[in-house]
Amino acid sequence: MDYRRQWRSGGCYFFTHTLLDRTQTLLTDQIEILRTAFRLVKKRYPFFIHAMVVLPDHFHCLLELPEGDHDFSIRFRLIKMYFSRALAIQEPRSACRIRRRERGIWQRRYWEHLIRDQQDFLNHINYIHWNPVKHQLVNLILEWPYSSFHRYVALGWYSLNWCGDDQNSGFIKIGGDDG
Repeated sequence: MDYRRQWRSGGCYFFTHTLLDRTQTLLTDQIEILRTAFRLVKKRYPFFIHAMVVLPDHFHCLLELPEGDHDFSIRFRLIKMYFSRALAIQEPRSACRIRRRERGIWQRRYWEHLIRDQQDFLNHINYIHWNPVKHQLVNLILEWPYSSFHRYVALGWYSLNWCGDDQNSGFIKIGGDDG
């Protein structure tokens, strides 16, 4: 397949990374290992996480690279590697994955989107924070512990009941009611 990636030095990107087996709850079950993997990679290859949510089988994040750097792929390759190596091999693996010495934890590909402008940035922050409700993991966003939503509440960007009564109320917007 011919994947077209947009590489921008100092770019801000939205990512989705997914477990191979979508029935697993590995990411929330092993949240401390995932957090450690992010910290280890961040020390060697700096980045800033604007927003993030970890669900049982996938995570979304809005990540910004430093100026002069466009290599997001090495960061996620290492995050996935550190996470995988910290776990005992228990997952089924295909002959192909065994030959390549790959684990059967992550999907090989991931979704990435270069953020175009401020509205795109804000839309993705809202999407990230809304995701646990979208997947029916909680009724209120504040109930999901693995989200940067709580940091945004502390900063005053969201109310604690953001989208609690009206799913469109309180979304971060630019300008007036027309967004």
